[in-house]
Amino acid sequence: MQEQIRLLEARTRTAPWKHFGPYLTERQWGTVREDYSPHGDAWNYITHDHARAYAYRWGEEGLGGISDEQQLLCFALGLWNGQDNQLKERLFGLTNGQGNHGEDVKEQYYYLDSTPTHSYMRMLYKYPQAAFPYDELRTQNAARTRLEPEFELLDTGIFAENRYFDVFIEYAKAGPQDILVQLTIHNRGPEAVPLTVLPQLWFRNTWTLGYDDHHPEIRRAAPDALAAEHRDLGRFQLYCDQPAELLFCENETSPTLFGRKRKKKNKAGRYFKDGINEYIVQGQTTAVNPAQRGTKAAARYQFTVQPGQPQTVRLRLSQPEHAAPFADFDQFFALRRQEADEFYDCIQEGLTNADARNVQRQAFAGMLWSKQFYYYDVSQWLDGDPARPTPPAQRLTGRNATWRHLHNADIVSMPDKWEYPWYAAWDLAFHCLPLAMVDSDFAKHQLRLLCQDGYLHPNGQMPAYEWHFSDVNAPVHAWATWRVYQMDRKLHDGQGDTEFLAAVFHKLVMTFTWWVNRKDRDERNIFEGGFLGMDNIGVFDRSAPLPTGGKIEQSDGTSWMAMFSLNLMRMALELARTTPVYQEMATKFFEHFLHIAEAMTRGGGGHFNLWDEEDQFYYDVLHAPDDSRTRLRIRSMVGLIPLFAVEVIDEELLATVPEFYARALALIQRRPRLAELVSRWQEPGQATRHLMGLMRRKRLRSVLTRMLDETEFLSEFGIRSLSRYHLDNPYWYHMGEKDSFSVAYVAGEAESDMFGGNSNWRGPVWFPVNYLIIESLQRYHTYYGDAFTVEYPTGSGQLHTLAQVADALSARLARLFLKDENGRRPALGTTEIHQTDEHFRDHLLFHEYFHGDDGHGLGASHQTGWTGLVVRLLHKAEAK
Repeated sequence: MQEQIRLLEARTRTAPWKHFGPYLTERQWGTVREDYSPHGDAWNYITHDHARAYAYRWGEEGLGGISDEQQLLCFALGLWNGQDNQLKERLFGLTNGQGNHGEDVKEQYYYLDSTPTHSYMRMLYKYPQAAFPYDELRTQNAARTRLEPEFELLDTGIFAENRYFDVFIEYAKAGPQDILVQLTIHNRGPEAVPLTVLPQLWFRNTWTLGYDDHHPEIRRAAPDALAAEHRDLGRFQLYCDQPAELLFCENETSPTLFGRKRKKKNKAGRYFKDGINEYIVQGQTTAVNPAQRGTKAAARYQFTVQPGQPQTVRLRLSQPEHAAPFADFDQFFALRRQEADEFYDCIQEGLTNADARNVQRQAFAGMLWSKQFYYYDVSQWLDGDPARPTPPAQRLTGRNATWRHLHNADIVSMPDKWEYPWYAAWDLAFHCLPLAMVDSDFAKHQLRLLCQDGYLHPNGQMPAYEWHFSDVNAPVHAWATWRVYQMDRKLHDGQGDTEFLAAVFHKLVMTFTWWVNRKDRDERNIFEGGFLGMDNIGVFDRSAPLPTGGKIEQSDGTSWMAMFSLNLMRMALELARTTPVYQEMATKFFEHFLHIAEAMTRGGGGHFNLWDEEDQFYYDVLHAPDDSRTRLRIRSMVGLIPLFAVEVIDEELLATVPEFYARALALIQRRPRLAELVSRWQEPGQATRHLMGLMRRKRLRSVLTRMLDETEFLSEFGIRSLSRYHLDNPYWYHMGEKDSFSVAYVAGEAESDMFGGNSNWRGPVWFPVNYLIIESLQRYHTYYGDAFTVEYPTGSGQLHTLAQVADALSARLARLFLKDENGRRPALGTTEIHQTDEHFRDHLLFHEYFHGDDGHGLGASHQTGWTGLVVRLLHKAEAK
């Protein structure tokens, strides 16, 4: 297949097929990188209203755009319906303070297709024909409380009578540096409507910082062509297939941003970033350069779009020059579409349901469109640039001040390029499994990236996310590395990439050591960690000083470390197949696991543990300053995470690592009480396998009984993050006579503002932890086999093996996106246009999390990142 050939050429660097891609972000404003305020007020330092006039320091944004891999040359779409007070050049949304549930994009757009080399890409933007309701969205959401639903774009009525444009943006590569662009605009409304279409080309501003004064240029090269020249990129042409007005300005910050009016007569010859906007929307003819040159340019098309008669714009961005740039345009587009179909036919082999194939392909599209050039040099950001004002001194001791080593300038997979246009360590780990299905090289590169010196702290800590790199995410990087290694090995006929595995392993040993040194305060193998990505799951903010004083001994933090130990042990055993010295490392992590298992069960010398014998469940423990301990009896995902620490090893592997096997047996014989805590290490199970896990059979059954109870964790669409038991029985913690804290089941959006209030772990269904539950059940099944059964659902009287339960949970999660017997998709909720309109119903959104009762999507609406894990579950759903 041609796409596989392109992937091979990209891997071997014989052809740079990935040089251009969808690497623009969808929101650069409101990010930490662009914030130079004294006290870290990122949302208000650069706002959406500033964005059209402000030349960004650290990256570029655009509507359906692309750039080269260092984001020097950028291309994206601008639109104007003749009604808006500004061009539509970027997606609009509310800041964390404006939304009643935190930040939220307020647009309708969909990623429809992409190959991994971006040889073909397609997305859809729905542009209203009436003035975009910016102020109404702000004021209506501001008037709502956290107990009310969000006010969305559709709620304004702006799509009534289908008065909007469907704007399809497509790309096809004729070569690595030869990109065809097709814009197809449909008027879905009842009458003809004017529309201005503005394909835009610009250079990221690197010349006003004081490091490099090279000034690239875009100029008119022909009546319908632009030439863009850059010292490092060379020369590119943008060809237009029909006459257009060519407009030019500079990608430099406008004085209007600081309240100064633009002069009617531009005697100084200065043309700023918002010049094209001012020329078209305000009619200011002096805002664009009559000499037809600059660092930002647009081709202006003006159409009257008739209903049922789409308008098409064709362009070609190419380094090679073409005498007839559109002679082979249609043929190339048809060929790349066909090749994309062939590629996904191979990926979807065995997936026969047309709806499931559509869901999977759009999920892959969302993940591939969510690549972004992420640029952030913390030392430069703290100190400022030579040619710009010195930043406020308060920043030198503020956010990220201890991360001066961090220098990122790479293509990174984002959780959501509008709501979360920055990487998060544990999100990224989950992204890599779906990505490995279509591009294992990119998945491996992502996992190695966070372990490189410009990311990983010298002390071994992995950067969490740009708002606070020193925060702590769950340590799942080793798990993802091992899983991607296995997937890649299968793709290469059993030949594993041990160079990749070893490179990540050695860096993760540093990270493991950081955890042991920093998050085990009392050196008892009971770990803290803070929120660990599960924002409001606890009765207290676990990343802040506790109102009670003391600390929380975390069931999840400790279980994650047990899982981390087993992951590193398994990686070391794999490397020991060819390099026996790794057996010593495998023994080290096996021993770490045993000590953590002992601490969870017999912590404090046997006086307390994280397992509650009465409730048959794991809980966090509040360790007060007076040395008293209180179990926080909240039935949450915290108590299910011990399931994840499980590994199964077969005799064939043990035969290749005799030194490890001998040391492990000696350790267990020397300390038999440790062996009692680990499920049947000395007893071979199904097909002579050995099991290491935090739960023996009895505890496993007890935890699963609660987890699979529909009145507790089991919802129609997966495992809830908090038991529904707490709907009628909230957990209360009383501190003295006045202060009380509670946790109650909330199926939908968060009702508290903990961690900004834009996500909720007190009831909804979250894909990443559900996926780990499914994998853990499968792993337990490989040991116990069909002899171990549980009631599913609890109380039904129906017995199922753990593999069958895993398949059933996979099907429940996949059903969120698939049409039910009434043709409705639960994830799309009750909005009728999403469910029934022919121009909406087959376009998917992959939300951050899902309502714990009815399954409708919540949080970030384009967080295909970890929700993209559904691509690995759809085959099971089809079988069910």
